[in-house]
Amino acid sequence: MTRILVVDDQQTLAGALEIAIDAQPDMECVGAVGTVEEAVRLAVAENPDVVLMDLHLPDLDGIEGTRRIRRSCPETRVLILTGHATAGNLTAAAGAGAAGFIAKDSAFPDILAAIRAPVSTRILVESLALPVLLEGLRTGAQSRADRAKRAGLTGRELEVLTLMGEGLDPRAIAERLVVSVHTARGHVKNVLMKLDAHSQLEAVLVATRAGLLPDPRTRGERR
Repeated sequence: MTRILVVDDQQTLAGALEIAIDAQPDMECVGAVGTVEEAVRLAVAENPDVVLMDLHLPDLDGIEGTRRIRRSCPETRVLILTGHATAGNLTAAAGAGAAGFIAKDSAFPDILAAIRAPVSTRILVESLALPVLLEGLRTGAQSRADRAKRAGLTGRELEVLTLMGEGLDPRAIAERLVVSVHTARGHVKNVLMKLDAHSQLEAVLVATRAGLLPDPRTRGERR
């Protein structure tokens, strides 16, 4: 049973999410609150598996809320609910420990699927938000190989990082590279360590800012 806390001051949406979650046989909503203060208090009391966190709340923003919940409940996965995906707020939320981003106008099945996604470091970013995020972080014109070398990444780790940028988790990376899941997880762990990141999402943000990932506008052209 996955236990979820909803944090959103829009009572209609929060209530609808609570009903949708409780209707699932494998989920339970432990509460729906509208402020960061209430969210942190309830998270500490209930230790939920997942928190759905609105970015805009009346007392503090969802970024600070994410930071406080992750500090108090490090095993809890925070998914940001946002109606406006910008590079700035997505980057800040990722740095605070958010595990993913869900558009507020997503269909309930999509939100439920995001909650059910593996609790590993898989990146969860709504498809239209990812290009916005990456576009605001492009830098430099030096070769990726040179930058990767300075970051201490091996050729294989750069390859793994590129797949992380496509949103793949270690299991999917293992399938793509035809290696064991254990090996793929080892490469992901090394990438996170070398980029001083705490999740795949944060690693992708750091790597994109450093110019280690290909421009999202040209990925389709190379395939």
